[in-house]
Amino acid sequence: MILSFFGELSHDFYRAVIEDDRYLYLLEGLKNTLIIAFFAVILGAALGTIIALIKNNYKENGKHKIMNGLCNLYVTIIRGTPALLQLMIIYYVIFKSVDISMTLVGILAFGLNSAAYVSEVIRAGMESVDQGQKEASLALGLSYGQTVRSVILPQAIKNVLPALGNEFITLLKETSVASYIGIVELIKASDIIASTTYDYFFPLIIVALIYLVLTIGLSRILKLLERKWNRHAYR
Repeated sequence: MILSFFGELSHDFYRAVIEDDRYLYLLEGLKNTLIIAFFAVILGAALGTIIALIKNNYKENGKHKIMNGLCNLYVTIIRGTPALLQLMIIYYVIFKSVDISMTLVGILAFGLNSAAYVSEVIRAGMESVDQGQKEASLALGLSYGQTVRSVILPQAIKNVLPALGNEFITLLKETSVASYIGIVELIKASDIIASTTYDYFFPLIIVALIYLVLTIGLSRILKLLERKWNRHAYR
């Protein structure tokens, strides 16, 4: 009975993954997921940092009032609407009549979404730096820009690194909604296989394991980076 059970299980696995090279769908889905997540993280981190700097500059010096207002509006809109809705607006409305790669649309959508959250995380980190350090840096003759680059930003990033890591892990998992515009990511790959074999068990379990490995791996990398950053900070 046990042998029969495992025999049937192995047969179902073969049909779901090996037969007709169906594993290629999973590999394509993994590739697209990693590409979208990687470049979206870069875009989100870069744009989020710029937004945080603009908002901090306005708070400290009262400069760039209009830019600060636009940044606040952007963050409010992005954080107040679902990522899926933003993805569909970018693809079906903004780029409706443009011949553009769906993967690029995914990178833009998730990167712009992540930027709003990253900006708030970094802004909070900048405000957590002791005011005395800012005043001491300015008293030593450093400009506001030099103070931010050399004193505030390094400490802010160190303080919020765990929160940034959580945001990047969340972004990785959010890429699963990219299938709504036809991108073959991991969830879409499992759906393609299941629609052929009429068996959802192995495709979904394999995709779940892949996401689990990715998130655990990213968590480990971020913890190592945090330890390294902390060691460097206390030298």
